Amino acid sequence: MEAIKSSGFWPTTYISTPSPELPLHWHDDDVEGYLLKGETYVLNEKGERVDLGPGDKLVIPAGALHAEGKVTDEIVYVVSTKSCEPFNYIFRMLDPDTYPTVQQLELDPVFAGELMAAMQAAQESIAARP
Repeated sequence: MEAIKSSGFWPTTYISTPSPELPLHWHDDDVEGYLLKGETYVLNEKGERVDLGPGDKLVIPAGALHAEGKVTDEIVYVVSTKSCEPFNYIFRMLDPDTYPTVQQLELDPVFAGELMAAMQAAQESIAARP
């Protein structure tokens, strides 16, 4: 909690019951948090699996394409964002087809090109899964 307090982010507790893997999506707010209970994974923008267990920190920058993994047992997170907007608004899953432009994200054009290529590869990887 000290790390979250010092970040200036607004914390909340999120409990997830068993659920299937979510589709690739993004959020328009930075998200930071810690997994307190259970195990899960996140697929990053390259389609790579990042396993998470109790005590692991999760950082998802605004605009980063990702997909939360399948939940087999209850998991508990403390998640935080820079905004104090309602949870359902901040964590709504934004469609990859509506991904913001480089100008909206204020990214370096070279990095943005690499990010877009990685996002395309992730989409193709996820689409190719059985």
